[in-house]
Amino acid sequence: MKSPESKRNWMIFTNGIVYIVIALFLFFFLFPIFWVIITSLKSRVQTFTIPPVWIFKPTLQSYRAIFTEMQFSHYLLNSTAIAILNTILVVFTGSLAAYSIARFKTGGNNLSFWILSIRMIPPIVVAVPLFIALNKLRMIDTHLALILLYTTLNLPLAVWIMRAFLMEIPEELEESAMIDGCSRMQAFWRIVLPLARPGLAATAIFCFIFSWNEFLFALIFTRIVAKTAPLAMTTLMTEREIYWGNICAGATLVIVPVIVFSLIVQKHIVRGLTFGAIK
Repeated sequence: MKSPESKRNWMIFTNGIVYIVIALFLFFFLFPIFWVIITSLKSRVQTFTIPPVWIFKPTLQSYRAIFTEMQFSHYLLNSTAIAILNTILVVFTGSLAAYSIARFKTGGNNLSFWILSIRMIPPIVVAVPLFIALNKLRMIDTHLALILLYTTLNLPLAVWIMRAFLMEIPEELEESAMIDGCSRMQAFWRIVLPLARPGLAATAIFCFIFSWNEFLFALIFTRIVAKTAPLAMTTLMTEREIYWGNICAGATLVIVPVIVFSLIVQKHIVRGLTFGAIK
């Protein structure tokens, strides 16, 4: 048998190996983000220096350029408004649809799979008919068009995620609330949704990230007025030069809101909030 000291040494050794592996994975995934951020703080000459410059005096030259020369704030505002409104709309409608499927078995066993299959359709397949329809409705290059399109694409995934969370919430909680005088909808808003906050947070994150980063529909259905930040960054790649510093500055500004939003809702992404709710 191993002595307690040898077991302790073995645990220290294995934990050290695990930490090293985790550190390597973190370095692998976070280094591109780190590189983008430091490149955005370099001057144009330092950006193209070989070998790369690691110690330098930071400058906001690239940030000033994208805000003064291409009005990047307008495109950031477009992305923010579209992503937030789409997220609110998807979470609201998706929660109601998922509740109907989870509690009342609406559509039987096949409806949820049919809803999810809509998300599997490649967006480019429906781009042409959608363009014709939106063009006739005079909705090309409008914020409303992108909000509705993103809602259509995000809603199946939201319904599927929320359905799984709502099915884990015991029906006895709603029945107890209705015995105390609540209607079905009051029980849904006051009891079910607060317990489903992990699902709401996860759904909101997915919807926000998709709407924020989406490129294809923004390219097809916008021109100037509703152009989003990811699409605006393509204008920095010209025939004469690729403005790497400006691109990295824009990428940094695009990354930050997603990180902030994830940090705000991360405390809600905890499973098992209903554990012990019923004795």
